[in-house]
Amino acid sequence: MAFFSKLKDRLFKSSSKLEEGLDAIVEDGGQEEAVTAPSTSEQAPTPEPAPETITAPEPATPEIAPVKAAPAPVPEPIAQPAPVTPSPTPAPEPTPTPVTAPAPKPTPAPTATTAPQPAAKPGLLSRLTGRSTTPTEVKRELDDDMLEQLEELLITSDMGVDTALRVTANIAEGRMGRRVSSREIKELLAGEVSRIMDTVARPMPLYPSKPQVVLVVGVNGSGKTTTIGKLASQFRNAGKSVVIAAGDTFRAAAVEQLQVWGDRAGVPVLTAPEGSDPASLAFDAMTKAEADGADLLMIDTAGRLQNRQDLMEELAKIVRVIRKKDPDAPHNTLLVLDATTGQNAISQVETFQKLADVSGLVMTKLDGTAKGGILVSLADKFGLPIHAIGVGEQIDDLQSFDPEEFAAALTGLETN
Repeated sequence: MAFFSKLKDRLFKSSSKLEEGLDAIVEDGGQEEAVTAPSTSEQAPTPEPAPETITAPEPATPEIAPVKAAPAPVPEPIAQPAPVTPSPTPAPEPTPTPVTAPAPKPTPAPTATTAPQPAAKPGLLSRLTGRSTTPTEVKRELDDDMLEQLEELLITSDMGVDTALRVTANIAEGRMGRRVSSREIKELLAGEVSRIMDTVARPMPLYPSKPQVVLVVGVNGSGKTTTIGKLASQFRNAGKSVVIAAGDTFRAAAVEQLQVWGDRAGVPVLTAPEGSDPASLAFDAMTKAEADGADLLMIDTAGRLQNRQDLMEELAKIVRVIRKKDPDAPHNTLLVLDATTGQNAISQVETFQKLADVSGLVMTKLDGTAKGGILVSLADKFGLPIHAIGVGEQIDDLQSFDPEEFAAALTGLETN
C-alpha cells in the first residue's frame, strides 16, 4: 500500500483530470439530493415513546377519587328520609365520571404529540448549523447525453476511441435511466479499467536458462536506462546475479548514466568504446555473463524513433547476433514507453513488435502526464503483458503492475 499511496499522489494529473471531469459531468444536469431520508426514518421511531406518555392517566385516577368523595356527603343527608332513593343517585354518578374521565385523557394526548416537536426543532437547527448530519450528493440520470460526455472525457484521457466506447457501453448496461452520483461512476469506471488491465498484469517471467537475456528497447528519452537500473536492483535483491551491458554506444552520457545506476544497484556494467558496434557488444556481454554464471543479462540499447528505418534495422541486427549465441535469446524484450507520448505509444508498440518481437511493456513517467489512459488503450489493443510502471526517479519507484491500484489511482477513487 505504500507504493499505492505514492502512485495515487503522483498520478495527480491523470486522477485529477478524470476526477474533475466526472464530477463536472454529474453536476451538469444533475440535482443535489439529500441523503437525510434514511436519517429521518431513523428519527421517526423516536416519537414512538410518546404513547408511553399516555400513562399520564395515572395521575388522573387520583383526580377521580376526590370527585367521588365530594358527592358522597351530599347523598348522605338525603338518604335518611328515603333509603331507596340513594341507590339511583350513585348510578348516575358513575355515568358522568367516565364521560369526564376520557375528556381529560385526549387533552394530554395532543400535549404528548407536541412534545416531540420541540425535540425535532433543535435537531433541525443543529443540522443547519453543524452541516455534519446532512450528507448530500449530486446525482444525474444516466442517459445518452451523459454517456456521450463520458466518452469524450475518456478519449481526451488517451484511452482511445474503441476502448472508450466499449467501457461506456459496459457502464451503461442495465443502468440507463438510473440516477447515479460521481462516486458511483468512478467505481464503475475503476471496475472496467481493472477488468481490462487484469489480463495483462504479469511480472516478467524468469527462465532456467543462464544467462537469461533481457533486451530493453524504446525511443529516445523513454527511460530505458533508469528502468534497467531499477530492475537490476530488484532482481539482485531477489537473490539473482545480474550483469548489465551498456549497448547505447553512441552517447557517452548514456554509458555514464548506466554506470551510476549500476553502482546504486550493486551490479557490474559492461561497456565498449564510444561508437562501437552495439551488436558486437551484446555478443561479448553474453559470453562474459555465461562465463560468470550470471542469472540475468540486461542489454541497454540506443534510443531510436520508430520512423527511422536505419536505426530500427540496427536493432534487428542486434537480435540476429544474439540469436547466434543462443537461438532462444533474447528471452525477454521489454519495450519501455513514456506515458507522456499519449497515442503515439500505439505506433511505437506496432513498430517495435515487428522488429524485436516485444514480449512485455514497462510504462514510465506516469507522474508527468494527464493522459494515463494510454495504458488502458494499449492493454485493450495489444494485450501485451505490463510488467512494471514507474512514477518517479528513485530506485524504488518502479513496481510490479497492480490493476486495481492503478484503476483507483487513475480515476481518483478513494479506497480503504
